Amino acid sequence: MTAPSPSAAPGALAGVRVLDMTSVGMGPWATQMLGDMGADIVKVEAPGGGDVFRHASPQLHPGMSHAFLNLNRNKRSVILDAKRAEDLAAILALADRADVFVSNVRPQGLARLGLDYPQLARRNPRLIYCGCYGYGETGPYAGRPAADDTIQAVSGMAWFQGGEAGPPRYVKTVAADKIAALWVAQAIALALYAREKSGVGQAIEVPMFESVAAFMLVEHLAGRTFVPSAGPAGYNRVTTDYRKPFRTADGYLALIPYTDAQWQRFFALAGLTELAADPRFVKLPDRARNIGELYALIEPVLARHGTAEWIARLEAADLPFAPVNSVDDLVADPHLAAVGFWQSMQHPTEGSLRLPGYPVRFSATPATIRRPPPNYGEHTAEVLAELGLAPAPKEHP
Repeated sequence: MTAPSPSAAPGALAGVRVLDMTSVGMGPWATQMLGDMGADIVKVEAPGGGDVFRHASPQLHPGMSHAFLNLNRNKRSVILDAKRAEDLAAILALADRADVFVSNVRPQGLARLGLDYPQLARRNPRLIYCGCYGYGETGPYAGRPAADDTIQAVSGMAWFQGGEAGPPRYVKTVAADKIAALWVAQAIALALYAREKSGVGQAIEVPMFESVAAFMLVEHLAGRTFVPSAGPAGYNRVTTDYRKPFRTADGYLALIPYTDAQWQRFFALAGLTELAADPRFVKLPDRARNIGELYALIEPVLARHGTAEWIARLEAADLPFAPVNSVDDLVADPHLAAVGFWQSMQHPTEGSLRLPGYPVRFSATPATIRRPPPNYGEHTAEVLAELGLAPAPKEHP
């Protein structure tokens, strides 16, 4: 994406200043979303290499990994060591001028440095202070170290991937980090809106465990929703082993009729007239109880024809379907191209980049990519000068 023209409408968060003391996945993705919507994100990185995700593979140059590039656009990088008095003073000066402070450092460490909410709020009562870490501070797990894998495990996500018959498995994406990041971005936006009415900031706690547990239990609490219990946990349409892309004659296809009318249309086009009248499958409550059996019956039918033929039939019948795409397929997907999903930019050191854009469209305050992902400490002198602390201190080792 090229830089927006001077006449381009500002993003919804234009003028909001964010002090970002996060690393790895959850915090950086959340703050990147805020940056895409116009906020000025100052990313504080520690000496000795900064954000650990800078050093993942693949990368063209040290400290600029693919993961870092996809999590840190629209940010300015500053190297500051909170254990040094002069650097801590700079961090406090940044917090004094910030609208939002975000950190995934455990609270005890921040309190020792004077970077907890009570101390910062005394200096800046309008500050929105967001702590994002593994577990809520009022529970017995408070202070435990956490990562995506551990949260997938403790939240039930890994168990559901294996089910009762198989070993637990992790989802093959950093799902816990990204789910929690969405809560972080939403919570900050809501707190900023509340501040517009009250004039004062507040503290926000976004624990990964609780965030992912809430995500998982929307459908999987199931019978445990009721007290006393009305049945076991788990939404069986999702947990059945037959819920998977169906094999066609030459590939795979996702197919999910859901309503009674959709299933009747599918039975008709697939020549399954006997199932259309089967009491196990006519109405939604009955299908829900027998969904694994239904999927098993239609699986061999899908294998009779090729993927393209099924797509033509399903599209004509207005039924939910999708091809099974690889990442390479997504890069070439015509719909993503048409809606402008993929953004290209020239990075000063990393060359041409392909980046997923901000997927939500705003008619009046669109998201933009204004800054490339920063090199380590690229903006230290610039940001310190804005604080009146120039010249910048000697570069950290």
